[in-house]
Amino acid sequence: MSEHKDFLRTIVEKDLKAGKYEEVVTRFPPEPNGFPHIGHAKSIAINFGIARDYNGHCNLRMDDTNPTTEDTKYVEALKDAVEWLGFDWEGDVRFTSDYFSKLYDYAIELIKMGKAYVDSVGEEEMRELRGTVTEAGKRSKYAERSVEENLDLFERMKNGEFKEGEHILRAKIDMSAANMKMRDPLMYRIRHEHHFRAGDAWAIYPMYDFAHCLSDYIEGVTHSICTLEFENNRDIYNWVLDTLGLEPPHPYQHEFARLGINYTVMSKRKLLELVESGVVNGWDDPRLPTIAGYRRKGYTPESILNFCDSIGIAKANSMVDLAQLEFSIRDDLNKKVPRVMCVLDPLKVTLTNYEGTEELDASYYPEDVPKEGSRKLPFSKEIYIDRADFMEEPPKGYFRLTPEQPVRLKHAYIITCKEVIKDANGTIVEIKAEYHPDSKSGQDTSGIKVKSAIQWVDGKAHKEVEVRLYDRLFACEAPEDIEDINTDSLKVINNALVEPAVVNEKPDERFQFEREGYFYADPVDYTDEKPVFNKIVGLKDSYSKKKKSPKSESKAQVKKVQVDGEVVPMNEAEQALFDRYTNTLKLNGMVADILARDEKLSAFYDEALNELDSPVNLANIVANDVARELKEKDVNTLNFSAKQIAELVKMLDDETISSKIAKQVFEEMVKSGENPRDIVEAKGLIQISDLAVISPIIDEVIAKNPDNVEKFKAGNTKLLGFFVGQVLKATGGKANPQVVNQLVNEKLK
Repeated sequence: MSEHKDFLRTIVEKDLKAGKYEEVVTRFPPEPNGFPHIGHAKSIAINFGIARDYNGHCNLRMDDTNPTTEDTKYVEALKDAVEWLGFDWEGDVRFTSDYFSKLYDYAIELIKMGKAYVDSVGEEEMRELRGTVTEAGKRSKYAERSVEENLDLFERMKNGEFKEGEHILRAKIDMSAANMKMRDPLMYRIRHEHHFRAGDAWAIYPMYDFAHCLSDYIEGVTHSICTLEFENNRDIYNWVLDTLGLEPPHPYQHEFARLGINYTVMSKRKLLELVESGVVNGWDDPRLPTIAGYRRKGYTPESILNFCDSIGIAKANSMVDLAQLEFSIRDDLNKKVPRVMCVLDPLKVTLTNYEGTEELDASYYPEDVPKEGSRKLPFSKEIYIDRADFMEEPPKGYFRLTPEQPVRLKHAYIITCKEVIKDANGTIVEIKAEYHPDSKSGQDTSGIKVKSAIQWVDGKAHKEVEVRLYDRLFACEAPEDIEDINTDSLKVINNALVEPAVVNEKPDERFQFEREGYFYADPVDYTDEKPVFNKIVGLKDSYSKKKKSPKSESKAQVKKVQVDGEVVPMNEAEQALFDRYTNTLKLNGMVADILARDEKLSAFYDEALNELDSPVNLANIVANDVARELKEKDVNTLNFSAKQIAELVKMLDDETISSKIAKQVFEEMVKSGENPRDIVEAKGLIQISDLAVISPIIDEVIAKNPDNVEKFKAGNTKLLGFFVGQVLKATGGKANPQVVNQLVNEKLK
């Protein structure tokens, strides 16, 4: 955990230091009336994160007090979201309905104390009696009922003797209170509805303000963390606990700003309307901001959590640009996924002077990504390129294939157009071209100068796939209802072509389709007969691009996504650094942009480079992890030095530790300032590459999952990642992922 703490963690530390609580207990208490969305992800990260950081625990509690809207499917969706984000709750899942009998007893106590009464006025009269912000309210005449009458009516309400709305239980507090929430708030209402857990045992159900504080107390919660709209409810929270005279320590409510994202709606009511009206295809539609939607689209848990971390925890509501969330997934996948070729709009090219077939070696990753892996690309005289990569009459600055301009086929040869074949309507249907035998990628002696390389797939050894191109669901930044829908939010391409490795080798379920963006094998509709890929995010923020000035379009002025979506050109010094990083040190453009624009980061990076010649790996850790620490502090106040970062990266380069362990070691360096090698040795974090050690662990994982083994052998090769993940989990992330991947593959064949 960083030394810079948000205001909630500051409160927690103060309470612990004062001895107010022995253990930190938080809770995530959603109502199971819809699928969780990205706002819930922020709450999950806060509640479970604080409990983890202070060695406490977090409960998962379903606030199931409204039987008219709640359902078991929503409970399962909430559980799934918490687990997918990487958190574990304490004990079993809890439900407010577990405490219905106890809550009823507490209500009886308040009635006996004269602090609660059964009211029988209608809704309209109740609203009139409540008063206004400037005018005190008036208490209902039914507030004068005796304790005995209130007890009798309340019991009969519970037994189902009255119609809905005929009576309601209210707290007796202060009808002139400045906080209108305190003007005799409602505690119980009549509902003749079947409860998905309690059945038909109850005809009355507690209101949130009464049930929530008492459920927290029953569970021993210390810090009840809510979003800002519950700030005025805090007075009721405290009044219930204090009035009942419950034995301390009491929980205390703290509020933070809820998450708002432009081009998005977070209201469960509106999300339900989108689902039920058929505007989207279910709660897991990749256009929805639900966790299930992001998951199906291809987002990773890490990207969601990094996004939540980047926006921080604030006390005032604000709007976050959707581009910042998209930057998080783009930044995460850039370091992880293989690059492959896909042709979305195929145009046939026949190489008239090529005979036979061959297989070309092609790396999955560019030089600036610290991963290894390659595949074979089939090549023959018939290939397909993207229609956009050929123009008969190109505009100025078009560097792809034209009748006069040759181009390189990525990983392959340079080709020259010789003839354009058109149909009766004048549509180009084929290109006749010649290849240059001495221009093979990596062995080029042709002397031909080309300005770009284009993607392609072999004419026979390709796979036809369905590609779903997702855009923002809403057309305006602040959508009000479903009339604001972007009608072009989904485009389906049924005849896209991919290279065979995408559907055969399955190095990962996520890919970068070069020049197009990041894509994910749809977990629901994908089949071997018809593979389906969802677009996760483009390579650049297309919405910000629309705001760029013409002068900022050059390659040299790559932009980092800003929170507000705007971009700023580099100054001369930043540009010089960017050019050095990309041209000399071969850094990824995005990483180079981050370093070049930040004087503290670039200085730290150069100092680390003086210690270790590993420019790419050093750049990645400085641009991501060190940058996070330097947001709020000066380099002189860091607990670690550039020399220590270089030593950490050296262990990574030597495969002494894995990338996952490197993250863990870095976090320890942030807190303690210890030397990374000492941390690794003291905690026994050295990466395990010994086959004799890893092999029996793999055997155990395989033995425990016979169903998945059968599915894998039946052709579901996507499960390879499951087995690798289980082995890494069993070794605490210390097993060498490459060794595990290879060995698991061998054992499952």
